[in-house]
Amino acid sequence: MSKSITAKGLNVYYGDFLAVEGVNIKIAARSVTAFIGPSGCGKTTFLRTLNRMHEVLPGARVEGELLLDEDNIYGTGVDPVTVRSMVGMVFQRPNPFPTMSIRDNVLAGYKLNGARLSRGQADNIVEKALRRANLWNEVKDRLDRPGSGLSGGQQQRLCIARTVAVEPDVILMDEPCSALDPISTLAIEDLISELKEKYTVVIVTHNMQQAARVSEKTAFFNIAGTGKPGKMIEYDDTSVIFNNPANEQTERYVSGKFG
Repeated sequence: MSKSITAKGLNVYYGDFLAVEGVNIKIAARSVTAFIGPSGCGKTTFLRTLNRMHEVLPGARVEGELLLDEDNIYGTGVDPVTVRSMVGMVFQRPNPFPTMSIRDNVLAGYKLNGARLSRGQADNIVEKALRRANLWNEVKDRLDRPGSGLSGGQQQRLCIARTVAVEPDVILMDEPCSALDPISTLAIEDLISELKEKYTVVIVTHNMQQAARVSEKTAFFNIAGTGKPGKMIEYDDTSVIFNNPANEQTERYVSGKFG
């Protein structure tokens, strides 16, 4: 089940430092939303709050609400591990587990959760996830070989297969193509367009053409200066953000005047 995401007055802190201030956003289920903006403006920090991944850093905390459908993932007694099983993350650099086979990489989420699977169940999960990641035909004859032996683009699709294998509601992607060549990038972009039929996808990208190609909505983040918090400046249909933004900062960024 794909889920909507709603942030209400979300502030993100690392210790006493306010990293991201006052984000209010509603992201529709089964859609692709892009976060753009210059380096250090809080877009990746905010992305990581969507599955509580930022909490791996000491002193990290949030104020405000973050809802998956109607449920506040920062509510009392909510287990971050449960949140991360519902909201998967694909990182900037492909990170398959190097000592694991392709098959075991796909099943890693189940192994971490201590799930017991029959051989038939495991085979089914592996094939389904690799097909969803458009990787099955390339690797079906070498599932027992190391995932680290694949090309960069294949490794990133393997990481996407690992994410979708556990049936999340939301998939977060932090610059998933920045380490890839143009052909692999195109393959990932095509895959993102397919994934939105089943999942809510949120992508951070420095590539504005990519944001324009893959997303329906775009949020522009900016920062007033060093030591200031990042803020979401504008959020609208992607075509509006790139062609007719309401805010002058957005217009200057998308037209290449800074950033």
